[in-house]
Amino acid sequence: MRYKIVVEYDGTNFAGWQIQTDAASIQGEIEQAIFKVTKEKCFVYCAGRTDAGVHARGQVAHFDLEQGSLPPDQLRKAINFHLNEKPISILSCLEVNEEFHARFSAKQRHYRYLILNRASTPALDKDRVWYIRYPINLALMIEASKLLLGNHDFSSFRSSQCQAKSPIKTIDTIEISRFDDIIQIDISALSFLHHMVRNIVGSLAAVGTEKISTADFKAILDAKDRKKAGVTAPACGLFFMNVDY
Repeated sequence: MRYKIVVEYDGTNFAGWQIQTDAASIQGEIEQAIFKVTKEKCFVYCAGRTDAGVHARGQVAHFDLEQGSLPPDQLRKAINFHLNEKPISILSCLEVNEEFHARFSAKQRHYRYLILNRASTPALDKDRVWYIRYPINLALMIEASKLLLGNHDFSSFRSSQCQAKSPIKTIDTIEISRFDDIIQIDISALSFLHHMVRNIVGSLAAVGTEKISTADFKAILDAKDRKKAGVTAPACGLFFMNVDY
């Protein structure tokens, strides 16, 4: 039986989604909880592996169980019971057919990045935003972001550790909004390069704080050279929001 789950988590104290030999991971905690419930060892596949410190509102994953198990909602409750002391929660659990794959069946992935832009440092949102004290020109950020739409070579925003075969990706939508002191960047695509969203945000922030111009941003994209781009935005501001299938 194959199960599809939607997962919410705070990635602050985890080494990311993927199982690590020497550090706690989201995948590892979920697999341990499933084992405690079912006594079966399984591999949990996700829609998009998040890095250390990155959060999720609607990560999607699937796993297979050989033995007959609890009904999906009871299974969700039982897994959550064993995750109770961890900042991980299974929001839903459904039976799906064997053709469904959390990663390969995805049609679009949605990420959100949050910047706190004010004079005072964060207290409540310390590990969930990128704090920037300098004034940010939202209009300039929006203008620069439009250059990213469509199909491009995103080598300038690609981590040196990226294992993707091609740097060519297509950004379908990117929206930047401000709600009081919070700047929200929503970006959607079928798939992303390693650190792509965080690297894009780092350069957009440089435009917003007027360290570089929109023309400079376009030159960065066209250069296809990571060394030309801005800093990698901190992991704490990034959220994996949801997946379309």
